[in-house]
Amino acid sequence: MNQYYNPVRTIQGVGCVEEIGALLRSQVPEGAQILLLVWNESVFELPAFAALDDIYSVHKVCFNESNPTVEQLFDLFCQTRDCIPAFVIAVGGGSIMDVGKALCCLYGKEISDTDALRRIISNKEYGKPAARWIGVPTTAGTGSETTCWATIWDPTKDCKRSIESRDNYAWAALVDPDLAAGMPIGLAVSSALDAMAHAVESYWARATNCVSRALALQAVRTIMGAMDDLLDGKAQAHDAMAQGSMLAGLAFSNTKTTACHSISYPLTMHYHIPHGAAVSLLLAPMLAVNAAKITDLSALLDALQVRSADELEDRIRGYLARAGLPVSLEAWGVRWEDLHHLAALGLTPGRADNNPVEINPEMIETILEKVYPTYEMSKGA
Repeated sequence: MNQYYNPVRTIQGVGCVEEIGALLRSQVPEGAQILLLVWNESVFELPAFAALDDIYSVHKVCFNESNPTVEQLFDLFCQTRDCIPAFVIAVGGGSIMDVGKALCCLYGKEISDTDALRRIISNKEYGKPAARWIGVPTTAGTGSETTCWATIWDPTKDCKRSIESRDNYAWAALVDPDLAAGMPIGLAVSSALDAMAHAVESYWARATNCVSRALALQAVRTIMGAMDDLLDGKAQAHDAMAQGSMLAGLAFSNTKTTACHSISYPLTMHYHIPHGAAVSLLLAPMLAVNAAKITDLSALLDALQVRSADELEDRIRGYLARAGLPVSLEAWGVRWEDLHHLAALGLTPGRADNNPVEINPEMIETILEKVYPTYEMSKGA
């Protein structure tokens, strides 16, 4: 049965961040508490956000850690729990979105330490969010501004945790491509490939539906059609990537992701491979594995502008190389002897079992071995 739901008020376009004040005024009175959570302190000086000081009691916090951990989330909760804002405005990439939406679910709770926080997350005891949030992405890749879950990493326990609530979709998302225009090329390409993975995995997920597939195909077309422009430094590419990331987010907000993301999590957690780079290396091998189970495979290949999984592998590794990023697990510093353990960690519930083809650690280890050596070695093997 096809079902699709996403309540986020999504505004996309150059300069749309200027709408933030009007959006808030429609929802909260003057003097209300607002948490402005940002990746970089320079955001505080942008006119759209600086103007909020004249209307609201703005608590400003800069959080510039990637892949937020349970410990970091607990520290941020302790810093801000006395505020209990009416709105959290999360300005940044996926990590900022994750901690922003996670805090909305945690405010008002008695949380004594990180173990208590783990229990709340594991047992889904966070209940209805105490605050609403607005997402303002400064990267074009995560689509987190349109989803209702937050990824929190727990490397000391060898796992990834998720805070998820259908009550915790953003009240609004402002997708302004100008905010992403200053990204370094490596981050821009990694982010774009992450968005493409969201779309591709949404398309073939077990939980897919006709609306998500339509959104996913348009996201893939938009991203792949602008990758060369992005690598060539053309300004128009940023608007295309912002649109593609947003569309991908809307697609997988209903389907979640699949094996590519599941297998990539331990690569990021233990080897700090940027998430977009890690997941993109797995797209072609999983396309080959899933091909027979994909609805209208030809439509997906057409959107990807390739004819086969091998051609997709060429294309993705080429993008990574042009961006100055390593193109194999070996080049990222992964140790061959760790592949067996990494494969065992690659079965994330809710992601691995959402893949159209059932996978197991042995299959994952084979896939990791395929993307382990340098590309020239793997092609010649």
